Amino acid sequence: MADDEAAKLPRKVYEQELLRLQTELVKLQGWVRAEGARLVVIFEGRDAAGKGGTIKRVAEHLNPRSARIVALPKPTERERTQWYFQRYVEQLPAAGEIVLLDRSWYNRAGVEHVMGFCTKEEHQRFLRQCPIFERMLVEDGILLRKYWFSVSDAVQQERFRRRLEDPLRRWKLSPMDLESLTRWEAYSRAKDDMLVHTDVSEAPWYVVESDDKRRARLNMIAHLLGSVPYHEVPPPFLELPERPASTGYQRPPRDLQTYVPDHAATL
Repeated sequence: MADDEAAKLPRKVYEQELLRLQTELVKLQGWVRAEGARLVVIFEGRDAAGKGGTIKRVAEHLNPRSARIVALPKPTERERTQWYFQRYVEQLPAAGEIVLLDRSWYNRAGVEHVMGFCTKEEHQRFLRQCPIFERMLVEDGILLRKYWFSVSDAVQQERFRRRLEDPLRRWKLSPMDLESLTRWEAYSRAKDDMLVHTDVSEAPWYVVESDDKRRARLNMIAHLLGSVPYHEVPPPFLELPERPASTGYQRPPRDLQTYVPDHAATL
């Protein structure tokens, strides 16, 4: 699918459906909290595939006290000596929590493998251990959902170009991202190998076509909602109390405090 205006979902349709789906996500979170469920959602895919924007829309209206976005930096020297999955285990949810993994333990199947940041033996060990690890999570009751955002090479390159020219998004682009352009086939082989080993019935992969970001966001959120047997949990009844009568309090003079200048008045 071409990433041009003609192929995109109309903005009005997109925004209306996104709002409806986000309302359902709030209901899903209410169910997770009420049932003491544990939900982990993995977002993987090539650089500029639309993972970050989708995560932002998923989390936008959720209560951050029980919904966390986890985007781990590269491991420390100490973490490099640990069992590979160890630092991810620390991020798993407790009862009533949702964790959104902006990249995950699958770094070892992708960038670490392609860029030579792990050995061949470590990569093969990961492919053997990962299905076992995920089966253990699911057996323990964790709801695990894995999404791979698929983007074409032409669209990825165009998104990189836009980031390079946009000062507000320039930070999203790194030398590692640009290197991925020259290793497209290597990343493709790594992804194919990863799916062969880790697309298991207990924790299947779901591929999201993401050349059109609007469609990708709606499709992913709708699928997530449809995959969890949630229902609306009525919120506790709340009523605004009457404001009590004044007891004589007087606010201190305004000139005793330092106020932020009214920048808006200069516009």
